[in-house]
Amino acid sequence: MENIKELTFKKEEMFFSPYACFSKNTLGRDRVESPDLLRTEFQRDRDRIMHSKSFRRLKNKTQVFLAPKGDHFRTRMTHTLDVAQIARSVARALRLNEELAEAIALGHDLGHPPFGHTGERVLSHLTGGKFHHNEQSVRIAEFLENDGKGLNLTKEVRDGILNHRSECKPLTLEGRVVLFADKIAYVNHDIDDALRAGVLKEENLTKECLEVLGKSATARINSMIMSVYRYSDGKNFVEMEPQVFNALKATRRFLFENVYSAKETDGESVKAERLIEMLYKYFFANPKEMPQFFWIVAEKDGKEQAVCDYIASMSDSYATNLFCGLFVPERFNAL
Repeated sequence: MENIKELTFKKEEMFFSPYACFSKNTLGRDRVESPDLLRTEFQRDRDRIMHSKSFRRLKNKTQVFLAPKGDHFRTRMTHTLDVAQIARSVARALRLNEELAEAIALGHDLGHPPFGHTGERVLSHLTGGKFHHNEQSVRIAEFLENDGKGLNLTKEVRDGILNHRSECKPLTLEGRVVLFADKIAYVNHDIDDALRAGVLKEENLTKECLEVLGKSATARINSMIMSVYRYSDGKNFVEMEPQVFNALKATRRFLFENVYSAKETDGESVKAERLIEMLYKYFFANPKEMPQFFWIVAEKDGKEQAVCDYIASMSDSYATNLFCGLFVPERFNAL
């Protein structure tokens, strides 16, 4: 039988940029495993992430809008799929490793707690700034999945997941692609969701957004992808053209001031904050009320870490139902 993986290696040698991360040169895994005849190690990582419980839970985690009225608002899952699609498009254009970029993109938000950035902000506050969703995503991959065995992902994928935030420096160009794909995705779909929710009107958008990035979601995505391509093609870096990147940053600031900050103070977000805080304090005081796996973690890594692990693993609906079971009288739960 012909070794399909070897053919993949040959295709990479023929097509990839010299600055790409070649699959055969992976830094490997913490635990050595038997090779797969069909898939490269990065393809295996992609599949492991997609089949993980943490990935499936993303479908019931908030992106920005809590309890939206309509079926078309983004969730953490649809955001992740948007990022993966954009990352593949950019990686392909730059002749980088699409499978590595896709694996990083699919895993980059595994550690996000329920209720979007509201949940992350509350856990960070309660732990004195120790909780960060990118670090939690790596913790899931390295330890929490598979009952403490983790996913045993390659070092390149874990590095990309950890370093997908603006202030970070990924080890690979594929990791850098995901960093930009994440911003391209959420800036555009958060504008779309804000318009759908009536929080914004088209005329409210900044001049930089409309004139530099584009007047529609499709135009904005295309303009930013093309900007990364024009500026980075054939080079040992992945960047966006300064004018376009400045417009992206201005649009992001606009969203923080007019959408994200407004959501932090609306009634639903305040309720979500209180819910997360009460769950945290309850399980910190009663760690053995958590599932057995997490109170074993508490004995090993401390209650603070274990409670964050437990809460970050919850979907919005699981957290809400758990809260009602703990703090709302049963007769009212049935109403």
